[in-house]
Amino acid sequence: MTKMVVTFGEIMLRLAPPGFERFLQTPQFVATFGGGEANVAVVLAGFDSPAAYVTVLPPNNPIADAAVGELRRFGVDTSRIVRGKGRMGVYYVENGANQRPSKVVYDRDDSAIALAKPGDIDWDRALEGAGWFHITGITPALSASAAELALESVRQAKEKGLTVSCDLNYRKNLWKYGKPAADVMREMVKFVDVAIANEEDVQMALGIQADVDVHSAKLDREQYRGLAGKVLGQFSNLKMIAITLRESHSASHNGWSACLFDGKQFLTSRHYDITHIVDRVGGGDCFAGGLIYGLQALTGPQEALEFAVAASCLKHSIPGDFNRFSVDEVKSLLKGGGSGRVQR
Repeated sequence: MTKMVVTFGEIMLRLAPPGFERFLQTPQFVATFGGGEANVAVVLAGFDSPAAYVTVLPPNNPIADAAVGELRRFGVDTSRIVRGKGRMGVYYVENGANQRPSKVVYDRDDSAIALAKPGDIDWDRALEGAGWFHITGITPALSASAAELALESVRQAKEKGLTVSCDLNYRKNLWKYGKPAADVMREMVKFVDVAIANEEDVQMALGIQADVDVHSAKLDREQYRGLAGKVLGQFSNLKMIAITLRESHSASHNGWSACLFDGKQFLTSRHYDITHIVDRVGGGDCFAGGLIYGLQALTGPQEALEFAVAASCLKHSIPGDFNRFSVDEVKSLLKGGGSGRVQR
């Protein structure tokens, strides 16, 4: 039986042009919801692992109510969500294709979570019955008060004996309130057990130089062993770090794998060649959710790593932020069922 996982962050209204159109190429958007930590909660609930989501949303707001309803539909516990002043955050995403990159535009200034501050969330209630807490580097990027609230959350989780995971998730377009990301994130990571990142996250969120060639057609995994070792060397509290390895040949064609280092074993996953990408947004969150699930439910870190990479690979075929695959479907891919043949 897996432990209850509580995730904390901002859920937003996601507006995207149909298919692979550019913004307002036709005068319509497809409206869904998304956000890193909410995505992880949906992943876990989809794997029949108990998951609760904590955020701050505006009161008496039908869009916020619809977001809560959508999370409930996926089986996420929304009873710990707090209502507070502010607005609903929005983000716009234009899916890239071939040599045209995807593009994201944020509209989340003065959102309810950005205005939230320490003391606004009752962590005793929010973390009740939980064994794992997950956060990302996105929430502390929103505002100085949100950063203080994020730090409060990991402190409270550690005091209660929870396993804490953090996806560093550096977003350069969000860190605008005056503090460098590394100043905030290095303090947060002191309370983290499991870190998740890519090479840019390590460099920008932690200020640790990443001596890796990310533009190479094939990434050198030994360079990532050194990078992971640097992180664990600076943060003795970390039990492990997982680093995703994305080879971006184009917006439609990526190589995908990951590695995990616990200070003793350096593990690497199977490599997936993902062509004809439908939507890569939420892929990293699916990796994080798959890893949390795997570390709790599977037989060891290698199995957890392979499961997380396979789950994330499948997410690249689904429009929208949320994962819609079951454990059995992920395991089918792990067994070699990636031909795409019709199942009758």
